[in-house]
Amino acid sequence: MTTVLGCIADDFTGATDLAGLLARSGVRVSLRIGVPTEPPADPAAFEVIALKSRTAPVGESVAETRAALKWLQAAGARRFFWKYCSTFDSTAEGNIGPVAEALMADLGTDQTIYCPAFPENGRSIFMGNLFVGRQPLAESPMKDHPLTPMRDSNLMRLLEPQVTRPVGLADRLTVARGPQALRAELQALKAQGVAHVVVDAVANEDLAVIAEACRDMPLMTGGSAVAMPLPALYLADGTLSADAPKAEAPRLDTGTIVLSGSCSAMTNKQVADYTSRGVPAFLLDPLALAKNGPQEALDWLAQQDLNAAPLIYATANPDSVRAAQDKLGVAGAGEIVEATLSACAVAARDRGARRVVVAGGETSGAVTKALGVTQLDIGTEIAPGVPWTYCRSGGHQIALTLKSGNFGTETFFADAQERLAS
Repeated sequence: MTTVLGCIADDFTGATDLAGLLARSGVRVSLRIGVPTEPPADPAAFEVIALKSRTAPVGESVAETRAALKWLQAAGARRFFWKYCSTFDSTAEGNIGPVAEALMADLGTDQTIYCPAFPENGRSIFMGNLFVGRQPLAESPMKDHPLTPMRDSNLMRLLEPQVTRPVGLADRLTVARGPQALRAELQALKAQGVAHVVVDAVANEDLAVIAEACRDMPLMTGGSAVAMPLPALYLADGTLSADAPKAEAPRLDTGTIVLSGSCSAMTNKQVADYTSRGVPAFLLDPLALAKNGPQEALDWLAQQDLNAAPLIYATANPDSVRAAQDKLGVAGAGEIVEATLSACAVAARDRGARRVVVAGGETSGAVTKALGVTQLDIGTEIAPGVPWTYCRSGGHQIALTLKSGNFGTETFFADAQERLAS
């Protein structure tokens, strides 16, 4: 099978988010962890490469993304999608803009779009301003993100310092007039030298217009939702075969471990809901971990019945997170927690856990790496943008879900298990 669409994501939860939405088409979606070291063999119609580059140095992020592009081109892809967070997580230096410009240069294209909207999850763009629910981005809990605090809601202002060419806007009024009007607006902006175009979207209908108008662009960029309409468009025009292979779910034992490193507002609610059910739970203290290491958590885990789906978590409120970061440093506090949760994931797998639930982008990257996972097939969705995936780890078939911090409802951890059981 030749790859129809090649996708690159800047973190692991974002990659599964995108892959899950593409998998709604029923066509097999393959997710690769990191740039594959082997040439493409039996590629899926939709290939997604997950990088851990959101907060990496700009040069490192650009180099890794270019390597991913080269592999996808070898797999046969001619259209590409650069996926970043629906809250436009970045710093003044990048990495969203620099990566997009590097991909544009390699593909020989002089314009792309930016649309991180995801209406199903409360992310919308109006007049270039990003909203989280009813709150402007800069007034949402994202203002307190420990790694990429977002203090401006205007995507043009956020993007301009990251790129070398002009930034423009295709607003909601244009999108509402349909694909032809949007294509005309993009062409007019291109004639003015505008290379980077933020596109408004407040509903799924807007995403369908954007996908139709931009489907033939060599490169689209955004959150996962703007790519969601593409499979149907490719099936309709014959670019994608109607008999393309489908994914199959394996039968797995019920041993489960839930690991949460995210400190987002929603994950705090999800942890509260899950612990209120009487589930065995162990709270990680970064300061204690720095002093004593992970052994206490591992000893606790060794005593648990994995059929009870125990929870190990470092999820905390912003004040507690800042207190740990003040003593350990932002990177240091995160690395200590990620290393501990990764060790717990491996220990649980070795004890028979075949279902692993992970919350948090950085945590997901660390856990996936520790489990030695290099490729996942995408299964059923638990919540919009959060699917179960199937892979091999340590010689075992396992189910793994990687949840972005703010995704899912308050009952997500219980919902994930019920969804897989059904």
